[in-house]
Amino acid sequence: MKKVFLLLLCGFVFSTNIKAQQNDKPIHNFSLEDCVGFAKKNNVQVKNSLLAIEAQIQTNREIRSAALPTINSSFSTTDYTTIPTSLLPGQIFGGAAGTFIPVQFGTKFNANYGATFQQLLFDGQVFIALQARAASLEMVNNNAALTEENIKANIYKIYYQLSASKTQLNILDANIERIKKLAHDAEIMYKNGFAEKLDVDKVSVQLNNLQTEKIKADNSVAIGFMGLKMLMGMPVKDSLVLTDIINEQSLNSDILVENDFQYSIRKDYQYLNTIRKLNQYNVQRYQLSYFPTISVSGAYSKNAQRSEFDFLKGGQWFTTSLISLNVNLPIFNGFSTDAKIKRTKIELQQTENQLATLKNTIDNELTQAKLNYMSSVATVQFQKKNMQLAENVYQQTKKKFEIGTGSNTEISAAQADLVSAQNNFMNALYSALIAKVDLLKASGKL
Repeated sequence: MKKVFLLLLCGFVFSTNIKAQQNDKPIHNFSLEDCVGFAKKNNVQVKNSLLAIEAQIQTNREIRSAALPTINSSFSTTDYTTIPTSLLPGQIFGGAAGTFIPVQFGTKFNANYGATFQQLLFDGQVFIALQARAASLEMVNNNAALTEENIKANIYKIYYQLSASKTQLNILDANIERIKKLAHDAEIMYKNGFAEKLDVDKVSVQLNNLQTEKIKADNSVAIGFMGLKMLMGMPVKDSLVLTDIINEQSLNSDILVENDFQYSIRKDYQYLNTIRKLNQYNVQRYQLSYFPTISVSGAYSKNAQRSEFDFLKGGQWFTTSLISLNVNLPIFNGFSTDAKIKRTKIELQQTENQLATLKNTIDNELTQAKLNYMSSVATVQFQKKNMQLAENVYQQTKKKFEIGTGSNTEISAAQADLVSAQNNFMNALYSALIAKVDLLKASGKL
């Protein structure tokens, strides 16, 4: 009995732990802005763009180091196991001309320590690189902002789509309940002899179609949620609940575009404009490479020679020190610099062409976005009225059917028209919200 009791207790604890782990699954109740904020911290592309900023900061530090002095120190000892031999002319010692006497100079042990420094005084390429640091950092910042904007736009669209789908699911549920009641009423009327079996079957077919549509919609929403979580950088196993409900009020924000619209507020224009600045610096860098480079260097060292390894016991050390001014003047390098200058000028012109094309693209996007938004808002209003009319028609047809003056064909058509009107309204509302996002992005306000 004790063993059985222990087994039951272990099973209870194990099942309790499993339930606790299942209940520990994080649940996120997120508004639209919550999703955007979460993505800014967790989306891989956004995180990498922020890391690129940190990397550029370190690159700028590396560039700055070229203008700072370089200081090195060294220490060495040498043990000549065999002292080098030199040849002296034999005539020095009274020998015949053309003869040599081998002699060994120096000591067995040598030691040397010292320090060197070098300071660049002028280098045109380094000078331009120092000037370009701010533009390089601006470029990666603009790239990060552009990445965030694209992620934000996609999150807006998916969030609106899922919110619209949630509303459509609610409409489907309401329609299913309505058809269930209609099927129940038709069954009663059939039993009482006021309807045919065909009428009951037609209502059942409508109910089955709606339930099949509900299953497909549920699957589509589940896939959409996984896509949104992947885009946000959220673990797929986490639960995400959308708290915002889309309706006509979501279209009421002021997104009118001013007449004095400036291209510079567009993040893609800012990024490309920074590329142009860097191309200009590149041209200047190669142009200044024709100028000489000037640097100053110096060295200080101590040297000692010993017959025995006793450098730490004192003795004489000999000092050597120097300061030098170095000037390097390029004369001819096979027209390599000229080719680099011409190539960078071509690249600069390509960027200028891209900026001109981008301006034209922005004008086109802005014009289309305005027209799409205005027509989408108008479509929403028309579809809303149409949905209300379809609801009224259905209610009147249902009353006629219940009192026996209407046919099943009429109520089936009214039901189909109502479902179609409801779907058309939600599709129009979703399209209007997407048009709103496109207009905000085109005007640089997203």
